[in-house]
Amino acid sequence: RLPETLSTAAPDSSSDRRQSFIQSFSPFLSIGISRTGSSMFEEASEVLENMLKWSFPLSLVLFLVLVCPLRAEAAHEFSVYRMQQYDLQGQTYGSRNAILNTEARSVEAEVLSRRCVMMRLADFSFEKYQKALRQSAGAVVIILPQNMSTMPQDIVQQFMELEPELLATETIVPVYFALEDEELLSIYTQTQISSSSQGSSSAAEVLLHTATANGFQMVTSGAQSKAVSDWAITSLEGRLTGAGEDLPTIVLVAHYDSFGVAPWLSYGADSNGSGVAVLLELARLFSRLYSYKRTHAGYNLLFFLSGGGKFNYQGTKRWLEDNLDHTDSSLLQDNVAFVLCLDTLGNSDNLHLHVSKPPKEGSPQHTLLKELETVAAHQHPELKFSMVHKKINLADDTLAWEHERFGIRRLPAFTLSRLESHRSPERHSIMDMRSVSGEATAGPHVDLTKLTRNTKVIAETLARVIYNLTEKVMWHFSFFADINVYINLMTVLNV
Repeated sequence: RLPETLSTAAPDSSSDRRQSFIQSFSPFLSIGISRTGSSMFEEASEVLENMLKWSFPLSLVLFLVLVCPLRAEAAHEFSVYRMQQYDLQGQTYGSRNAILNTEARSVEAEVLSRRCVMMRLADFSFEKYQKALRQSAGAVVIILPQNMSTMPQDIVQQFMELEPELLATETIVPVYFALEDEELLSIYTQTQISSSSQGSSSAAEVLLHTATANGFQMVTSGAQSKAVSDWAITSLEGRLTGAGEDLPTIVLVAHYDSFGVAPWLSYGADSNGSGVAVLLELARLFSRLYSYKRTHAGYNLLFFLSGGGKFNYQGTKRWLEDNLDHTDSSLLQDNVAFVLCLDTLGNSDNLHLHVSKPPKEGSPQHTLLKELETVAAHQHPELKFSMVHKKINLADDTLAWEHERFGIRRLPAFTLSRLESHRSPERHSIMDMRSVSGEATAGPHVDLTKLTRNTKVIAETLARVIYNLTEKVMWHFSFFADINVYINLMTVLNV
């Protein structure tokens, strides 16, 4: 989803600053704003009923003050990103609304009804978020730091764990995320001071404060969001044909999309940018090997980058249907040795092979398992490898891992990941981003050194299976170390 452009406007009275932001559904659209006292009157009406003891002249004076229009003297624009909104398997998720026109409050204010509640990530909690929803807030804006490395690890971890709950809590309240800047932080600070000062005030003081205090009006423009009724999933497929006929096929898979509470803030560096990077490198390596007659192996290699992975692997489901149900000729219909799905491999000293059914001894799947153990143990002893067995639960709303899509169609498959559980919050978080070299990162991130190591382990394992080198003594032989010498020689000799 494209970021929305927001503007703030201030009146020309230094004592009566009124600012606002506008959201539109076109990216980077600038909108001018003028401010009137109508929203102040709306707020004041909530306390007028408590003022019957006041004299009529005072009430009239206050009324006149409240409806005086104010002229804008300045504007500030910034982008916000709306919470996910989607339906899946009959379930609704996320924020169902996009439009708001209301004044800003911090969560400390006693009255949040029809107000835009602003919260910083450092102060965010699910209880505060629920408070805003219970009081029928007009909107919620969560302010994120520009540099996540400045956030403590416990705050980042807490927010990652809350992201699925935020999406699962369907609400009609518009929910936005914004990246902080100096002006936005100034607005938030003033709003927080204003909200705190009203907590212990009388009704008369609140009304007087409404007419004299600094305020910020949040306004959206544009149409309400609409569901996309007909959408396409794009997936990419490539293949290397083996030397010979009726050959077994190895399928290598990675889903390429990212996911988080706000789509345009979801980078998916590790989940699953790392899986895509490994698959592309494997395609490059084996494409080079298959281009030489001496290293043209007796396996077909099928590479598949799937879309819709974060939405119950819908792209994989469609691809399997096309190849198994709607065609008479497909590599998936013949002799599939195994399907290896690559998911979240950019960090950690752990590798887990997730299986729905433990492979039988003597099968190609069992051979891959044993070679992974061997390569990890002898070439990278710091790397801890294990197999994780979990049966497919068709009663769940979503599948745990991508290999389960293949398992349902009775294709031998497994997923290789650094994560031990599919429920890890790191797989579905806006905190999943690539770290800058030399910079500490609080949340999940890609460590290029460990990503490179994991890629080498996978490539070496596959090569030993494909070229039937499983009997080679590991500590005397590294396939890619030896084969690169051979390929370089062939290139020099132009063979």
